[in-house]
Amino acid sequence: MKRIASTSLIALALGIALAGCGERPQTGGAVKHDAAPYAGTGSNFTQPGWKAGDKTSWEQQLRARQQYGQNEYSRNQKP
Repeated sequence: MKRIASTSLIALALGIALAGCGERPQTGGAVKHDAAPYAGTGSNFTQPGWKAGDKTSWEQQLRARQQYGQNEYSRNQKP
């Protein structure tokens, strides 16, 4: 009796362990199309001078970041 119970308990544990190994198909519902990057996120944490939805101010901010903030060569130059 104990042997049957322990065997069924082991079989149950193996069944649960193998159930976790399966992978569900990743076919979601509707496809979400992203908005243009200059449309903004609606967050209050934005760069001063940038207006959400204005493509030209977005491009100006990107140029400024590229020139001054993320360019290691220009940041490390001594005047």
